[in-house]
Amino acid sequence: MDEISPADSGGGGRVSSGKEQQAAGVGILLQIMMLVLSFVLGHVLRRKKIYIIPEASASLLIGLIVGILANISDTENSIRAWFNFHEEFFFLFLLPPIIFQSGFSLAPKPFFSNFGAIVTFAIFGTFVSSIVTGVLVYLGGLIYLMYRLPLVECLMFGALISATDPVTVLSIFQELGTDVNLYALVFGESVLNDAMAISLYRTMSMVKADPSGQNLFMVVIRFLETFFGSMSAGVGVGFTSALLFKYAGLDIDNLQNLESCLFVLFPYFSYMLAEGLGLSGIVSILFTGIVMKHYSYSNLSQSSQRFASAFFELISSLAETFVFIYMGFDIAMEQHSWSHVGFIFFSIIFIGIARAANVFSCAYLVNLVRPSNRKIPRKHQKALWYSGLRGAMAFALALQSVHDLPEGHGQTILTATTAIVVLTVLLIGGSTGTMLEALDVVGGDSHSDSPLASVGTITNYEENNGYVAPSYEEESSSGSKIKMKLKEFHRSATSFTALDKNYLTPFFTSQNGDEEDEVLPLASSSSEFHDNNHYSS
Repeated sequence: MDEISPADSGGGGRVSSGKEQQAAGVGILLQIMMLVLSFVLGHVLRRKKIYIIPEASASLLIGLIVGILANISDTENSIRAWFNFHEEFFFLFLLPPIIFQSGFSLAPKPFFSNFGAIVTFAIFGTFVSSIVTGVLVYLGGLIYLMYRLPLVECLMFGALISATDPVTVLSIFQELGTDVNLYALVFGESVLNDAMAISLYRTMSMVKADPSGQNLFMVVIRFLETFFGSMSAGVGVGFTSALLFKYAGLDIDNLQNLESCLFVLFPYFSYMLAEGLGLSGIVSILFTGIVMKHYSYSNLSQSSQRFASAFFELISSLAETFVFIYMGFDIAMEQHSWSHVGFIFFSIIFIGIARAANVFSCAYLVNLVRPSNRKIPRKHQKALWYSGLRGAMAFALALQSVHDLPEGHGQTILTATTAIVVLTVLLIGGSTGTMLEALDVVGGDSHSDSPLASVGTITNYEENNGYVAPSYEEESSSGSKIKMKLKEFHRSATSFTALDKNYLTPFFTSQNGDEEDEVLPLASSSSEFHDNNHYSS
């Protein structure tokens, strides 16, 4: 980013300072104008039901157009500099609210009722996707299909590009009335997938920085340390906040401002705590969001609940829109390694292959332990594969790679990632509506025709407060050791939901679970999940 030179002394310094202030004002004004234009254009597109240009695509195109105009204009460097921002601003102020909101906006009932499947896709699936992408990129370099990178750097690229961000797809899912279980899987996977991708990237980055004495065992230890350490920090902060709001008595009229202020501060406390411990603040704030929504939120007064929901949705929406504007602006303003077009082209192909390996292998494993009336159908698997857009998280890690990788390798990865994000948002995001209609997974009756529909399942869901206890009578005679291990994992996921319902929720909250979804005005899909749940893990 261009630096603004310090002011000169004397009268010249005052003139220079005045110009810098003017440049700052113009730059910030233009950024605000782009945000306003993005929101207005997004509203018009949504109102006119023009799905071929999603809101994220509109924001990206606005940034691209303004960047091109700024690049070819005779605007002073100081004004152009104010269009840009430091990476610290991105990581400390833009990314945390986006990630926190992704965890905070989870509807607990459908998330936990599909917990086993979501964890399978997000943890095992992301690992498969990262390794397949990294290995294919490395092999592509060996046979001169694309720009060659060392194996560890290929694995770093595989990890960061495996972070999905299907916000565009999910908004279209809601508009078209897609099957609620498909929505749960796509949304739940994208939330936990970020944590897995970050942990894998940081692990590979540590291996790159200190390759001496590294072996597979130490790599696994480093990964577990990053992932579970960050998760523990986030969960710990979330539980602490739940107990504070349960017992501090802040939900009375004259203390509700204090209650709201404390609730807003806890996520950033979690983020900074993890960073201070050398862990991942992003992973920590993600799990803080999940825990605070599930436990702390119900301990708030109703006015504070409304404020918290509106506040976090507001700042995450502003941040995410600004990120897409910046990505478009960055394409026009920065010097990218566009000479490596082959790297971009083949990376897109390899990512599609890796996504297929992720989705179809995980769906096969999940279906092994599900009764026949609750298996994930093939058309939902295809929709899952198609929903693997890349967004803010992949771009953030690619920005980090510029500092982590030498000799221009990080810049090559940033260029490829930016191109992949742009192409997936524009092409996949714009064609999502057509894809959903072609797969016949949209409309209010889409679920009624599904083989997953089961009156017994819905009744079980209602009676158990959204926590489905699956039956294991079918196919229980199988002698497959793999299948039995999967069933054990499946039972453990179900046991966790029972533990949560019977012990954790009563201990950490002052309200029962049924009241949670009723007071959340922004989780529009919550009631849909409650009424239409068909399959669960």
